[in-house]
Amino acid sequence: MKLIKSLIKKYFRTFYIFYTDFGYKIFLIVLISIVIGILDGIGLAMFLPLLQFADPGTNANPETLGKMASFVSFFEARGLKFDLKFALILMILFFILKGIVSYLGNIYKLNSIQKYIAKLRIQLISLLDNITFSKFISSNIGHIQNTFTVEVPKVSIGLQNYMTIMQGFILVLVYSAFAFYIDYKFALLISIGGALINLIFKVIYKKTKILSKKVTEKNGIFQGLIIQFINNYKYLKSTGKNIYYKDVLKNSVTDIENVNKSILYLSNLSSVIREPLIIIIVAIVIYIQIYLFNGNLATILVSLLFFYRALTSLMSTQTSYNTFLAQTGAIENNISFVKELKGSQAKNGKKTFDTLRHKIEINNLEFRFDDNTKILDNINLTIARNETIAFVGESGSGKTTLTNVLTGLFPPSSGNVIIDNVDLNEIEKNSYRSRIGYISQEAVIFNSTIYENITLWADKTPDNIAKFWDVVQKTSLYNLINDLQNKENTELGNNGINLSGGQRQRISIARELFKDCDILILDEATSALDSETEKSIQENIDLLKGKLTIIIIAHRLSTVKDVDTIYILNKGTVLDSGKFEDLYNKSSTFKKMVELQAL
Repeated sequence: MKLIKSLIKKYFRTFYIFYTDFGYKIFLIVLISIVIGILDGIGLAMFLPLLQFADPGTNANPETLGKMASFVSFFEARGLKFDLKFALILMILFFILKGIVSYLGNIYKLNSIQKYIAKLRIQLISLLDNITFSKFISSNIGHIQNTFTVEVPKVSIGLQNYMTIMQGFILVLVYSAFAFYIDYKFALLISIGGALINLIFKVIYKKTKILSKKVTEKNGIFQGLIIQFINNYKYLKSTGKNIYYKDVLKNSVTDIENVNKSILYLSNLSSVIREPLIIIIVAIVIYIQIYLFNGNLATILVSLLFFYRALTSLMSTQTSYNTFLAQTGAIENNISFVKELKGSQAKNGKKTFDTLRHKIEINNLEFRFDDNTKILDNINLTIARNETIAFVGESGSGKTTLTNVLTGLFPPSSGNVIIDNVDLNEIEKNSYRSRIGYISQEAVIFNSTIYENITLWADKTPDNIAKFWDVVQKTSLYNLINDLQNKENTELGNNGINLSGGQRQRISIARELFKDCDILILDEATSALDSETEKSIQENIDLLKGKLTIIIIAHRLSTVKDVDTIYILNKGTVLDSGKFEDLYNKSSTFKKMVELQAL
């Protein structure tokens, strides 16, 4: 069994890939194809006795029926007269059965494919959701988006065509088997004709496969360019650089279209030459049957029926194969993408976190990126429950990285983070992060309503609505929302494009105040606000002191005057720590920072 499995994996790689996900279903689809072929073959075989009934009152002649004589004898031995009427009824019956099986088989096949694609999308979402943060920030976002939006649908097209290839191949075998049964000489002609046609299509297949990989690469590049265009639209438009960037996008589109055009030309070529090739081979077969094999008219016509059916299936298979090859780039991309994601999965603990009870300890913490660049070095500090602390220092000093370690986004390279005497590595991360509120300098706005942005799609219960308007008041959003025609149901658009930076930031702050959390992280949270709004929000945040554990990352030192402890970071180390006044008196670095900001 292992040997058979390894041979299938080596020589029928695509079949093995789909078999891994489909299991027995793929064999059921094969079985349905065999049944369809047999029913169709028997129905076609009825033409042989029918041709002998061309003259009224004529009976089937066993001498000219060949192998079909045993089929006729089977019914006559049971008292059934095999005449024109019976042959017609039998033929109709087999074709009706074939139609029913074909319909049910296609429904089953399409349902199986749709379930597979849905399963694939869910798998990719789950894998992407659980990759390490360091892997995510180093990933090509265009490649990720292209895989989800463009390549997965192509996998669906590829899979449908692969199923058609399997069915077509099986039908060719079934028709060939019938042909061998009736006339082995004719069967040899099918094999020779099919082999010659395959040589012609082999060149087309090779070129299509190369182009398929190329279009997948170019689609990934284009998706990346589009994301950057959307994210930087305001800058490009206000500086006139959109004209130049538009040319970059146009060139990328042209590259994609040129490759797609080549694939379409090859696909069209394979479709156009199919019928002429069939007619050429049919003409040769007729000639050979009559002048070399002295075949009678009935045998020739039935042979041609099987020949045409087999060759049509073969040509349809070849066309589907060419279409399938056009999607192989997407299939290979999907395989490598899944493999890449699986190799970058974040490790997760099993202990559920419910609430912060005592303290967070950081012991001998060191963090390096994958390129071995040291960002944090020998960090030691303790954050008590409901304490408010601040990280200050120049850009690049490690403030945000340290916060990312505290949230479990970056695992320590050495040392550890202890939450209530439990190593963070042993804690189930989602349960821990669900207790964290995070307000960053760059406000996160979803393409949804104000209510949904603040509540993250919470049901509109009386309690949630009351809580919503409470945080709206605290973040100075009440007048803004109340003046809008659709109030809290106003759609904010892509990244809140119609809002000012301060308005976006206030919505972001309101979201975290709405959330039930233990730890609140403020990463330059009020830097985009005007002085009056900043003061109002700062006062509301101050009300949370002593109720939440608050971690502040700040450049504007005016926002950290009243925190419990300030930590000065410099090149990834804690240079000093203490209250504002103490640090001002004992740290020349901190004193210089204060004086530069004229506090």
